[in-house]
Amino acid sequence: MTDNPLLLILMIAASLYVVRLWRSDYMAAQAGHPEPRALPGATSASLLACVIAALGALTILAAETIGEIRLGLSSQQSSITVLFGIYTLVAAFIEELIFRGFIVIEGRGHVIRWLGIAAASVLFTLLHPFLWTWQGGWLWSDGRLELTLTPKGWFSTAMVLLSSLWFYTVRFARFNPHHSLLPCVTAHATKNLGVFAVKAAQGFIGGWW
Repeated sequence: MTDNPLLLILMIAASLYVVRLWRSDYMAAQAGHPEPRALPGATSASLLACVIAALGALTILAAETIGEIRLGLSSQQSSITVLFGIYTLVAAFIEELIFRGFIVIEGRGHVIRWLGIAAASVLFTLLHPFLWTWQGGWLWSDGRLELTLTPKGWFSTAMVLLSSLWFYTVRFARFNPHHSLLPCVTAHATKNLGVFAVKAAQGFIGGWW
């Protein structure tokens, strides 16, 4: 998907449409007329909450970048295009809506909630292709799954897991009393933008599209 400009543009457009729906629910809540079936987390959050979320994401990114340098893994990064970098920013919202929004256990107590968060974070992590790669065609044709259990794969996977736990943390932290998705999206988009900046600085941006 990363090298298919048309598919990336379609995914960006679809993501922006969902952002618009969420914003509509958010604005309704702000006006005092919340939608009874509003999308998850369409509530307000303070600027401080968003700043804390972003700083935590940047701390994780710094640890990841320094770790890759210390372990000699920087040269094993994948190259991306500018268009894919833009896609990661809007995809951050969709991933937060799905995982930190819909995939949450409510009303069962803190222990059950965090057990669910741990399980969802593992799923979120495994969906990122660092320990596996898809070779060949589509699922219904001659495609096949291949494991890539390399030091870089394990390290990047650990960082994704840590990021997911942080995104869930800011959703339910005391500084986010309305459990808004705004700090989560801010953290995720900040990290993705930071990854793009690091790749650009290290020469892993391979053209516009």
